[in-house]
Amino acid sequence: MMRIGLFLLTNLAVLVVAGIILSLFGVGSYHGAGGLNIGNLLVICFVFGMVGSLISLFMSKWMAKKTTGTELIDPNAPRSQAEAWLLQEVAQLSQRAGINMPEVGIFPSYQSNAFATGWNKNDALVAVSTGLLERMNKDELRAVLAHEIGHVANGDMVTLALIQGVVNAFVMFFARIVGDFIDRNLFGREEGEAPGIAYFITTIVLDIVFGILASAIVMWFSRYREYRADEAGARLAGKQAMISALLRLQAESEMPDQMPKEMKAFAIAEGKEQGFSLAALFQTHPTIEQRVAALQQLDCP
Repeated sequence: MMRIGLFLLTNLAVLVVAGIILSLFGVGSYHGAGGLNIGNLLVICFVFGMVGSLISLFMSKWMAKKTTGTELIDPNAPRSQAEAWLLQEVAQLSQRAGINMPEVGIFPSYQSNAFATGWNKNDALVAVSTGLLERMNKDELRAVLAHEIGHVANGDMVTLALIQGVVNAFVMFFARIVGDFIDRNLFGREEGEAPGIAYFITTIVLDIVFGILASAIVMWFSRYREYRADEAGARLAGKQAMISALLRLQAESEMPDQMPKEMKAFAIAEGKEQGFSLAALFQTHPTIEQRVAALQQLDCP
């Protein structure tokens, strides 16, 4: 129920903010008496594409805490030695990476996992699962934390949001261009007539098809940034520790994925998907074997 509420809240925010921006710039309908107004269409698609991604980015920390049940560790009053150790390690790693100390949290999950999120690399969140704390040794834990700090220092969350926004804009734009062409040339819509049902059906179908194809671009960057974060983890915590942590995650790869769908791209590992999912065709992460092979080629201790 909470995820449905967050989904509706996010989409309502997108509609409100995009509507205000378009009103301020005086952008009207992209359908007029003269046909499709390409300029208005491009602006509308760009605004809706970017606003959706940026709102999700700005809400990412808050949504991550809500959807995963993350509890923040009070830096002034850790409740256990494990929490105190986490704070100390994150402080040291973030200082070496040249960023401000992020918030540190723990979320309940038997699956070993961790994530980093936040729109500002100097005001981020790094969280680990209870399963990770229970089953990894300190060297492996340090490597996982270094991997997540690498994501933050590289600005991966912002870059991914910008790529997603641009991709969303082009999907919307080309779906409507092709939909208008089909409606006029195949279904005989006359000049000056309002778009028919064929236009709307074609646009919806093309939004889905183009969206699936375009997601390959986003997924490519998601996989690429995992290699970069692994490299950062190796340089901050040691190559062998990073490899050991990944192999430990590989041993749990058959476990059901307990990470919320909206957080999968930000996690260090993917669990086993249950049932059919398009995510299985467009993976957010390279395989553990590929990541370990890349680390073995890395020139660092």
